[in-house]
Amino acid sequence: MKKISSYLMPFVAVIFIASTAFAQTITTVTGNVKDSKTKESLAAVSVTIKGGSSGAFTDDKGNFKFTTTKAPPFTLVISINSYEAKEVEYTTSGQSVDIEIQPSYAVLDGIVIGATRMPTRILEAPVTIERINAANIRNAPGESYYATLGNLKGVDVTTSSYTFKTVSTRGFNGSGNLRFNQFVDGMDNTLPALNFSVGNVIGLTELDVDNMELLTGASSALYGSGGTNGTLLINSKDPFKYQGVSFQVKAGVMHVGDSRHSASPFYDWSLRWGEKVSEKFAFKFGAQYTKADDWQADDKTNLLRNNVISNIIPGSRESDPNYDGVNVFGDEASSGLKSISEAAVLGSGLDAGTTGFLNSLLQAGYDYATIKSIVGQNAPPLLPLLPYYVGYRGPQINPTVYPDIYGTQAVSRTGYDERDLVDYGAHNLKFSGGLYFKISDNTEASLTGNWGSGTSVYTGADRYSLKNFKIGQYKLEFKSTNWFLRAYTTQENSGDSYASTLTALADNNAWQPNGTWFGTYDYVYSDARLSNASNELAHQMARGVAETGRTLPGSKEFNDAFNKSVTTSISKGGSQFADKSNLYQVEGQLNLTKYVKVVDVLVGASYRQFDLNSAGTIFVDTAGHIKIGEYGGYLQLQKSLFDDVLKFTGSLRYDKSKNFDGHTTPRITASIKVAKDNHIRLSYQQAYRFPDNQDQYIKIETPGTLLIGCLPQFNTLYNFTGDPVYNSTSVDAYRR
Repeated sequence: MKKISSYLMPFVAVIFIASTAFAQTITTVTGNVKDSKTKESLAAVSVTIKGGSSGAFTDDKGNFKFTTTKAPPFTLVISINSYEAKEVEYTTSGQSVDIEIQPSYAVLDGIVIGATRMPTRILEAPVTIERINAANIRNAPGESYYATLGNLKGVDVTTSSYTFKTVSTRGFNGSGNLRFNQFVDGMDNTLPALNFSVGNVIGLTELDVDNMELLTGASSALYGSGGTNGTLLINSKDPFKYQGVSFQVKAGVMHVGDSRHSASPFYDWSLRWGEKVSEKFAFKFGAQYTKADDWQADDKTNLLRNNVISNIIPGSRESDPNYDGVNVFGDEASSGLKSISEAAVLGSGLDAGTTGFLNSLLQAGYDYATIKSIVGQNAPPLLPLLPYYVGYRGPQINPTVYPDIYGTQAVSRTGYDERDLVDYGAHNLKFSGGLYFKISDNTEASLTGNWGSGTSVYTGADRYSLKNFKIGQYKLEFKSTNWFLRAYTTQENSGDSYASTLTALADNNAWQPNGTWFGTYDYVYSDARLSNASNELAHQMARGVAETGRTLPGSKEFNDAFNKSVTTSISKGGSQFADKSNLYQVEGQLNLTKYVKVVDVLVGASYRQFDLNSAGTIFVDTAGHIKIGEYGGYLQLQKSLFDDVLKFTGSLRYDKSKNFDGHTTPRITASIKVAKDNHIRLSYQQAYRFPDNQDQYIKIETPGTLLIGCLPQFNTLYNFTGDPVYNSTSVDAYRR
């Protein structure tokens, strides 16, 4: 036993000495924060060590407590919105400090990062910026923290689905904003294939949001392509400061008084667990699940659609043969009656003798009934062609006897309501988490990830059912007081998503192909009009016959056709997207101010690569993945003069994309302090965006259109230099 003890003693001694040494380096900082006027304790006040990252937030009684390896003396920085920031010297280990802070009556007080990529008072920010903190989010009455953005001035939130909202600024409103950047903990939320952020679908869980900063103006000078109308920065809570387990439940009732849907509940559950395991390591985990019955789009307004050109016109399915409802799909299949008859006649293969026989009857001026009788007696096989022939050739050969019964009239197929095609069971499941390591008091490494899945509806050129899609973002980051280096990836999977219009067209074609349907309609219409029926009656008769046997929503035939379409990719004639595109990005930033001295200097650079993979359902990528590289860099100089009365800021960014020339974006600003908490801001800035990935490489073929990208390779692919190209107006005129 003594021998064993003698072996163990050195190890015990080492452990004891190491633990004693480690214990001596730990300083526990405690205290309380109150309002200097009311003496009330303040919650959620940030208390950090100046120049470092150690710190905590006060609890509901105003108390705070944290540990640090830094030995006193050091300075504590106390800050919270609506109060003046305060610095307090901490001189003795173990002391408890009682701090009082004064309310600030400056409307725009507080510290922001987004305006200059460095901490700046909102009042002194060189550009317009709005900030929402955790307290604002906690007290907001909206269904989600993302909805609070709609309360900011100059901001419009477009709601395509309960779970899919789009932020727009400066009057540019729409679903899926291509001119707006969104970053979550520094990661660009732009999806590789869709080219815009899908709101908060893959963002942070509500309990993990620390603050949001919104630049409502041009922001390309620091954030690159896409910041034409602004940039939104969403920042999560630091587990070294925000610790413990939180759980939140939201519930409500939707569709109250809605004739389209009975009242139904919505649920929103959120969980966050943050823990500081030691002075060197902390972690956090979050989860959120949202479920609701989405509202049903049932706008039956009639559209005059011509691909990219659409106008609202009077009419309904009963009054307009070419009716095309906004939220009715399948009625986009349209054709001019004259062109149908023309195609039937020219495609009939009549020989010269037969053509001469029919033309002689028209030249003789017989009425339609007489011609029908003569043909029935002498050439019965021609009867199925006769209405087309007389309707089309009659006005050409003998216009005084056979008036033009077609004119420019077009007809459309009967469509299906959106509710029969789209999944309105909106739900969103999100997970987020992170591991955080303190390399030193000023340097931290982190490995984080956000993952989201759900079902939603997106309004673009079509109504897209984003069903069971999955999106993940994963990041490795090293950051210190004056620099950061991060690498992250976005992984996109469209799941079972599909286009509503293509699905409806497929349902219609499954029970009767377009050629057969339009041929039947035109035959009955022409026969009725040539037999002296009124235009209205002829259309009623034609649609009644053409619709015979049409499959109805809910029937087995309808469901079979629907399921076949949504499980077949667009490239193979179905309506399903097969998108698994990715984004890879690395970027860094360095603050050189302490080395330059004369002026504040900030430099940064980034490189990203898109990996487009849609298997030919969205992009022209049937031959393999499409790689798009982009790189950029920025320089910012800032100088304060006359005891901070005047502050100049200049920023310059250069970006280069694979398929486009490089672009330089400047920003020059001046902030003048005319009195306490009163500033005048002068600024000049530019913004831009490269054509997005769909603009460049899209290739989607539908029964009525072919959407192609803007790159020169499409000119070669479709021989635009040798074949004529027509605008949409001339195409519509030709169809009629």
